[in-house]
Formats: sequence, C-alpha cells, structure tokens
Amino acid sequence: MVRTLATPDANGEPAKRLALLIDADNAQASVIEALLAEVARFGDAAVRRIYGDFTSPGSAAWKKLLNRHSIKPVQQFAYTTGKNATDSTMIIDAMDLMYTRRFDGFCLVTSDSDFTGLALRLREEGLLVYGFGEQKTPEPFRNACHRFVFTEVLRPANPTVTAAMPAPVSMAKESPPRPAAPDAAAAARPPFPRDFLIQALDGSADDSGWSHLGAFGTYLQKVQPDFDSRLHGFKKLSDLVRAHPELFVTEERPSQGGHKIMYVRAKVHG
Repeated sequence: MVRTLATPDANGEPAKRLALLIDADNAQASVIEALLAEVARFGDAAVRRIYGDFTSPGSAAWKKLLNRHSIKPVQQFAYTTGKNATDSTMIIDAMDLMYTRRFDGFCLVTSDSDFTGLALRLREEGLLVYGFGEQKTPEPFRNACHRFVFTEVLRPANPTVTAAMPAPVSMAKESPPRPAAPDAAAAARPPFPRDFLIQALDGSADDSGWSHLGAFGTYLQKVQPDFDSRLHGFKKLSDLVRAHPELFVTEERPSQGGHKIMYVRAKVHG
C-alpha cells in the first residue's frame, strides 16, 4: 500500500494522513475549532469535507465556518422525509477515499450509530478510525473506533461570571450567599471508573506491577476507545493518576534522553 508522505510531526516522523468527514446533521458547529485542534494531534487532515443540506436554516451556523477552516461542503438534499441521504453520501465518499490508498486513517464526526459499519470496514482495511461525537453516541459506534472523543470535552468552559459593578448598599439584613451553580461539564461527568482503571493498569503492568504511563494509556484506549481523562476533570492521564494517591503509586525514572518518565502501579491496600 503506497501513501503520500504528509508533513512531519513534532518528532520528525511523517504525520498520519487523515480524511476528516463531518456529518452536519449530527455535529455541533460550536466545537469546530477545538475539534480541528484535536484532529491535528492525530495527524494531518488532508481532506476536510462536511455533508448536509446547507439550504436548510439549521445549517446556518456551519456556513459561516466552512471557508474559514477550509472545509469542503458536500450538498445533499433530503429526497424524502424521514430518510437520511446525508449518511449514504458520506459513506460512499469514505469508501471512494479508502480505495485511493492515500490515507492512514479517517476522522468521522457524528453521533449516529449508522456509521458503525463504516468504521468496522475501515478498520478491516488496516486504517485508523477516530470518532468524534456527543455523549449520546451509541456504544457500538464508539467501540468500533480506535479512539473516540466526546465533543463535550472540546466545548469552551463557561467563563467565571464577575460583577461588573459593586452591589448596591442596603440597610436590610443580608441574605446568605447562594451556592454556586454547578459547573455544566462537572454535572455531565460520568462516574469515576475506579475498577476499570485498576483492571486496565493490571493488564498493562509488567511482572513487578509497574506500568509505563504511556503503555497504561494505550491499554486504556484499546479496551475502552471512548475513555478520556478530560471527562473526569483532568487534562491529562498523568494529572488523573496524581490526583488519586489512594489508588495509584507513581515513580519518575530517568530515561536515556535525560528526561524523566512516569511509571505507575496500583496502591496495595493493607
């Protein structure tokens, strides 16, 4: 299989050449900038296409962003009510691109389970599949991807509201302060997967019980493609591990390059 080499990444290795396909009917325009930044972590989106009916009022938000981010719109009229012609067009395009043998992987942006078969077919071809969708995305599609990213973690956090003017002076007795409204991202967080993390650590550890943090993270993604430390309030896996000393013991060891590498093992409870 011959593929064109893409621009080298930060390590000097050829970046993976990716095809980014967006289902406009099942994706939010508000996360596009953060989504493109996330895709850039995996490789170079050499193809950027979005599929939908851009004559409909619901696509107005997308139309403002397409030129700015060099995303090619693929217009698809709804032939009949209740039938999603967008899905069919996007799947056909994905197969056409797959047979060019020019790509290392595909980024599928959708919350629709109808793309599960496409993800499986791309994997059978030896291609990487990165999925992006909301937490409502059905589990079969999430698990069909090598990596699945919930778009909720890509949304900008609500800025802290500060008073623009001092509160008016009142002689009346002050009422007790109201509790702060719960953070939307925190409210949407799933339960902390304690048992899953310990089991995954055990699966990635060597005979001494220690696991390289990178190996731990890779194993987590293989077992559960939609695992993301950001869903639990931590930017990186290392931050999550450090924040739970009741579960994990960490150790930094020097590498041949001079920098330190984190190793982790499960804490033994007596």
